[in-house]
Amino acid sequence: MKLPDLRRTGAPSSLYIHFPFCVHRCHYCDFSVRKTARPPTEDWLRCVAGDLEEWFRTGDWQSPVPLSTVFVGGGTPSLLGGGGMAGLAEVLRARFEWSPETIEWTAESNPESLDEATVEDWRSAGVNRLSVGVQSFDDNALGWLGRLHDSRQATAAVERGRGVGFKNINLDLIFGLPDAIRRDWRTEVRMAVEAGATHVSIYGLTAEAGTPLGRAVVRGDVRMAGEDRYAEEYLTAAEALVGAGFIHYEVSNFALPGGECRHNWHYWDGSAYLGVGPSAHSLVDGTRVWNVRRWEAYRTTMVQGRSPREGFETTGAGESQLERLWLAFRTNRGLRSADPLAARVREACVDLLAAWSAAGWLESGGDTLLMTPAGWLRLDELVAALAARLEPGLDEQATRNDT
Repeated sequence: MKLPDLRRTGAPSSLYIHFPFCVHRCHYCDFSVRKTARPPTEDWLRCVAGDLEEWFRTGDWQSPVPLSTVFVGGGTPSLLGGGGMAGLAEVLRARFEWSPETIEWTAESNPESLDEATVEDWRSAGVNRLSVGVQSFDDNALGWLGRLHDSRQATAAVERGRGVGFKNINLDLIFGLPDAIRRDWRTEVRMAVEAGATHVSIYGLTAEAGTPLGRAVVRGDVRMAGEDRYAEEYLTAAEALVGAGFIHYEVSNFALPGGECRHNWHYWDGSAYLGVGPSAHSLVDGTRVWNVRRWEAYRTTMVQGRSPREGFETTGAGESQLERLWLAFRTNRGLRSADPLAARVREACVDLLAAWSAAGWLESGGDTLLMTPAGWLRLDELVAALAARLEPGLDEQATRNDT
């Protein structure tokens, strides 16, 4: 597969690295995951180094490149083992430069594998933002989700992180479990705050096709949460977290002042970013590029000296416009008057904007159009309605290329 010429711009300053290994695959998980209790960390580090080498060759980029954010996701990066994150730092230093005072370096973890040695190792390696996959503080809910930790372990993991000096800690929580799973959701959100989270990400459970949960739903063995419960739990979390001083700055994300995830803003504001590892996605010079999905295939391509890129796409004007609307409205920055698209929306969608404001889904005061939490529950529907008014060009599709 031949990529477009990506040499017109320099290397992105934001980097995502996928660590695809987990001890256990949860029945709702649709990520690129390889189940193992002993991840091949050295093999993975060599592949990351080779992936970066391929990117720098393709883009004709000169080292060192300034780095502003790093996000190590998975999988379960807390399975890296002693020295694993330090090894990653050495790989990155061959291509990038950064200041410990200004970089945001996030690493994901699960409570059962985030032990004292790991948090100390990560702090020494340069990680300064900890993300913990708590998912729930209710042991019954955790059992149904198939998680390997309990509520006590979740709280202890956060305490360990705080104990070694992590001041920026995100906790992931899942809402919208099947109606048969009873839980005190408001109390769980409160527990996340009391545990010391500076950032909370909430995700509604989805039954992805091909997962055990997806198949169970198709068979009728599991009934997913109804729309009313889903909306109630989302709005409950929003109310509780904002009441505790958090800023609801993106559909699923809340942060104490100053605690927003800088890395994720690169995804939401259309900035370039680089992804390495199996299934990782990149946005470089207006082109989206993705790697082969499975670890075995990814490792094979790297061992054989071939590119791990599986496909790329460039978007047409219509799709770009639709995406701009969707990205703008999913954050608290909204669609600002300075954006030429805002004038078109205000002119072509007067009745829609008025109706949504009356329904409590949209705030249109000042120079910015913003979705409310109630509007974010309908984000896809509302953006699609706006886009349908802004013709011509909305039927232009992305030009997609797969190997």
